Amino acid sequence: MQRVDNNEFLEWEEVYAGTHYGTLKSEVEKIWARGKAVIFDIDVEGGLNLKNQFRQTSLGVFVMPPSIKILEQRLKKRSTDSEESIARRIAKAEKELKTAELFDVFILNENLDEACKRAEEVVKEFLGI
Repeated sequence: MQRVDNNEFLEWEEVYAGTHYGTLKSEVEKIWARGKAVIFDIDVEGGLNLKNQFRQTSLGVFVMPPSIKILEQRLKKRSTDSEESIARRIAKAEKELKTAELFDVFILNENLDEACKRAEEVVKEFLGI
């Protein structure tokens, strides 16, 4: 929280009670200094915060599950989360799905290989490569 108070983050939030995530300005600046683009894998709120800061110089991509039911099945199949954790994630996903239209592009993750290919295409197009 000291780093938050020092304004060291581009964005940060308490994703779940007692669990904070954020993007340090210094890490992004290091990447930019090497002439590279930054790709973030962050939650919806963080993505929208970054999109609001960087507007036209950023691309907001929303990766969408085929349905909440399929998302829940996928999470259970992984066997990495407790039932309580899965319930929290599902509740969060239900809220996040309502924000998809705020992003520049959304990708339906029905088939992982196809979704990855589409993500690569979208990013290359945005970067002009």
